[in-house]
Amino acid sequence: MPSIDIRRPHQLSIAEARAVVDQVASRMQEKFGMSGQWQGDTLGFSRPGVNGSIAVDRDAIQVRAQLGMLLTPLKAMIEQEIRRKLDEHFA
Repeated sequence: MPSIDIRRPHQLSIAEARAVVDQVASRMQEKFGMSGQWQGDTLGFSRPGVNGSIAVDRDAIQVRAQLGMLLTPLKAMIEQEIRRKLDEHFA
């Protein structure tokens, strides 16, 4: 299974970074039907074909995802979109 692992530094407090991740997660739910749940400072998410997490640390965001076989051809596009969103919200 292909995986995505992206770490992006940020300058926000943990509470502010979590709020941003919550906003992004709401959009992911609306757009892609992903469900998510916080465990500590890590948001786990899933939908058919993808499982992953977004960990909020005091100085970085870590996005990890495992893609199913049907999404394998789209890995580069998905990774590019994640990077774009991280740049948009945490740069």
